[in-house]
Amino acid sequence: MADNLLDFDLPGLAAWCEARGEKRFRATQLFRWIHQRGESDFDQMSDLARPFREKLKRDAVVEGLPVLSRHDSADGTIKWLFDVGNGEAVETVFIPEDDRGTLCVSSQAGCAVGCRFCSTGHQGFSRNLATHEIVAQLWYAERFLRAHLGRSDRVITNVVMMGMGEPLQNYGALVPAMRIMLDDHGYGLSRRRLTVSTSGVVPMMDRLATDCPVALAVSLHAPDDALRDELVPLNRKYPLAELLDACNRYLPHAPRDFITFEYCLLDGVNDQPVHAQRLIELVRQHRRGGGVWCKFNLIPFNPFVGSGLRRSTPEAVSAFARALNDAGIVTTVRKTRGDDIDAACGQLAGDVRDRTRVHERLSKRRVIPLVSADLPTSGNPTSGGTPYATR
Repeated sequence: MADNLLDFDLPGLAAWCEARGEKRFRATQLFRWIHQRGESDFDQMSDLARPFREKLKRDAVVEGLPVLSRHDSADGTIKWLFDVGNGEAVETVFIPEDDRGTLCVSSQAGCAVGCRFCSTGHQGFSRNLATHEIVAQLWYAERFLRAHLGRSDRVITNVVMMGMGEPLQNYGALVPAMRIMLDDHGYGLSRRRLTVSTSGVVPMMDRLATDCPVALAVSLHAPDDALRDELVPLNRKYPLAELLDACNRYLPHAPRDFITFEYCLLDGVNDQPVHAQRLIELVRQHRRGGGVWCKFNLIPFNPFVGSGLRRSTPEAVSAFARALNDAGIVTTVRKTRGDDIDAACGQLAGDVRDRTRVHERLSKRRVIPLVSADLPTSGNPTSGGTPYATR
């Protein structure tokens, strides 16, 4: 069977070429053709020797994922649905901004974590994507956008592993894919512009810090273990104290000097003033007052059928952000993009066959209380302590 060359980072491609009697520099030429120029036809790779091109045609392919559909939002967001075989699909989203173009990439068909507010989690989990299936999303989107926009330069400047799936539960395929994205002979992304979003797989966070440190976003969504257990079930395995310790261990390796905490605001569940106060306490007082250098990205909930949850009011979102900013914590509110095509944060669902019985598990969960039992109802946690912002 022919090898899909989208599977190989540059060292891996060099080894593949050497096994066929080719010098290592040929791998660099080939790598550039594939990732910088988006070429899949070996006959078009004009600076490769003809005998080498014949070997490539015999032993290899550069093959992306079949596109099942494309949806264009009124705000310029584009969502693709890619076929990953066996009747399953994953979604990829391009978000244009004035100063950048961001691609949201999936790492799994479905997701096994089962966060209450995430449409993907409600679909259940099918399988991990292979390295070539992760890379193929960027490879296709870059080629399409250049042709669509009539540009020869890079269109995608940022990649966020925030699509379908928990990236750190597919670590073996994720890291080679990111190395391809970071390679100057590939897509040339900086580590600051490649972000992994995790719900808190602590052991893999520690490995990532050593193997391939990139920007890290952590899905927090609650200020205490009781509430986070309900919203993010992985918290039962890696509770907040362990998660924040891992964040502090990651920081010395990170390309930025802070961790981004993502916080999806749910009406009456985690968006009250008391939640904001406890959140401030949490990031300030963790590890005996040392705290966690962080910024917060507040995400208005994007409703989907069957969630049983509501989006926080604009007034509640503004008050929550103001409380964190007044405490000296850099806080932004994510602008909702692509919600008219179900491409906004938390809405990606794809089409997967659930092997985790997620609907059965969700039906057994208790109702989330308005305020966690151990949250304080008085006090002034915003006084004293160190403000947490970028240094």
